[in-house]
Amino acid sequence: MLDATHRSTVADVLHRSARRVPGRPALVFAERTWTYADLDDAVSRVAVHLLDLGLAKGDRVAAFGKNSDAYVIGFLACCRAGLVHVPMNNQFTAREAGHVLRQSEARVTLVDPSMRAIVEEAEGCPATILPLRDAEGSLLDVARSGEVPEVAVEVTDSDLAQLLYTSGTTSAPKGAMMSHRALVHEYVSAVVALDVTEDDAPLHVMPLYHSAQMHVFLLPWLAVGATNTLLETPDPTEILRRLEAGSHGAFFAAPTLWVALANHPDLETRDLSALRKAYYGAAIMPGPVLTRLQETLPDLGFYNCFGQSEIAPLATVLRPEEHAARPSSTGRPVLFVELRVVDIQGRDVAPGERGEVVYRSPQLCDGYWGRPEETDAAFRDGWFHSGDLAVQDEEGYLTIVDRVRDVINTGGVLVAPREVEDVLYAHPAVAEVAVVGIPDDKWGEAVYAFVVPRPGSDVDEDTLREHARANLATFKIPKQIRLLDALPRNASGKILKRELREG
Repeated sequence: MLDATHRSTVADVLHRSARRVPGRPALVFAERTWTYADLDDAVSRVAVHLLDLGLAKGDRVAAFGKNSDAYVIGFLACCRAGLVHVPMNNQFTAREAGHVLRQSEARVTLVDPSMRAIVEEAEGCPATILPLRDAEGSLLDVARSGEVPEVAVEVTDSDLAQLLYTSGTTSAPKGAMMSHRALVHEYVSAVVALDVTEDDAPLHVMPLYHSAQMHVFLLPWLAVGATNTLLETPDPTEILRRLEAGSHGAFFAAPTLWVALANHPDLETRDLSALRKAYYGAAIMPGPVLTRLQETLPDLGFYNCFGQSEIAPLATVLRPEEHAARPSSTGRPVLFVELRVVDIQGRDVAPGERGEVVYRSPQLCDGYWGRPEETDAAFRDGWFHSGDLAVQDEEGYLTIVDRVRDVINTGGVLVAPREVEDVLYAHPAVAEVAVVGIPDDKWGEAVYAFVVPRPGSDVDEDTLREHARANLATFKIPKQIRLLDALPRNASGKILKRELREG
């Protein structure tokens, strides 16, 4: 077992920055600014407070709240105390929250007071509920005052730091068991692949319960000593105002938010010249939207970040200088990731041929909490099977075709929804689109498209079908195109195709 002289845990990442740049602002939220020394001390106070409640190393602590400094401190305090943090989607209903609370066997829930009633209604709600902020005796109150205690718990790299529940777009969420070792390796991969530096002044707006915002962006920037500004919710108007006013040099958004920003009237009037690095990921970015952004902001470098919760979650990156030659690629593996593209027998496919992406990496989860069968199904033959269908070229660049389970088998011919979606996105009247396979007596599955028109546009199903017919083979043309006001999504921006299929 490694002793403290060799250890590298998630909380140690913050502590090192606090020793190196103690007086530098680390985190800005609302009217509060925490230096690195302040933040490190706050984490220790809350860690001991949690242990004093009777929690023991390895106990699970759920978190249910919007972005805040208290949320960040709660996560890091769990890591320092040897507790297992369980982030929950902040748009969960009581039923959905209950699934995670029961399955993880959480003993405590950290909650925003405005969301407490949802947790209390959930079946399996822990007896102890602690307010994160805006209430007497909150974690934020504990964090801000008192002596800085010694945390008398030995935490090792192999201990669990978090249960990352998968988004559940196709099935009930599973808890990926993330160790400190996995997360810290991923932070190093992110720093290298994403050109993370201490002077980036990043703006963070996506939900921190999601692994991308927390582990690909916030923690790597804390590791290098940057000043991080955090917004509670991702409002496009406020984001554009903040990017201009705060002279932020780096910013991450899920594609659904980039779509909203690309369509926003303020995009061309705000001075965004300070912004140098733009990141997207967590879902597929529509090609026409990326082109529109690049044309509007020609000096901005775009990074495509791809992965999944089980790999902490960054697996590949397409860098700015690589976009021109391969605009649809997700790039090449990051520092600590090895991947292959294989057929159903687990054999490597030739460059340019479709197959499933499989991984080896110290960033990988240790399996699924309480799900041994699902763990065995995902980890086999010495590789983690991702469920992503992709092609890889001779230089190692990966292009995601779709999720294996999302590919549509229509009359024995396979159709990748993304190809159909990109064609429909190219129509000027289309704001958003999702394509799924719907059970069909004749074809087995039929191609259906769900389209959200751009505001003020006048478009109908026939017009969109003619557009598709001009750009797609006959078998790929949607059998039906439905116009909707909005697509169903989870809080991280992923489209819930399961609901479209079932609806």
